Amino acid sequence: MIVSTKQQQIAKLAKEKPKLVFTSLNHLLNIEWLYEAYRLTRKDGAVGIDGETARDYEQHLDANLQSLLERVKSGRYRAPAIRRVYIPKGDGKLRPLGIPTFEDKLVQRAVVMLLEPVYEQTFYDCFIWFSTGLLCTPSVTKSS
Repeated sequence: MIVSTKQQQIAKLAKEKPKLVFTSLNHLLNIEWLYEAYRLTRKDGAVGIDGETARDYEQHLDANLQSLLERVKSGRYRAPAIRRVYIPKGDGKLRPLGIPTFEDKLVQRAVVMLLEPVYEQTFYDCFIWFSTGLLCTPSVTKSS
């Protein structure tokens, strides 16, 4: 079953049974899910503390994703430290920015792909929200 079909099934279940408690979605995470997460993860972002680029990660993509899947599924995956940089603000002060490693960005994307179909169902049209492919919609315009 393809990833988008799984996401649609999660969303349908969440919408039809809003009181349902999802105790685990871990069983849906598989190698295809990680490949899709990899495809959706930005490849041109800044590197994390390990200095590994998306291109570096891609050189051994199959092995890297298999290793990542095993670590995530077994509970051995631990997010590495972030690389802290400071960027200037308009008032001359500096704003801290944390940059995760590429692999951690990939894990974050995979988790978003699991949770988004569940939580998107709980938002009402009257909320201020942002969704994939949509602009921010202020509640003022919806309610008036």
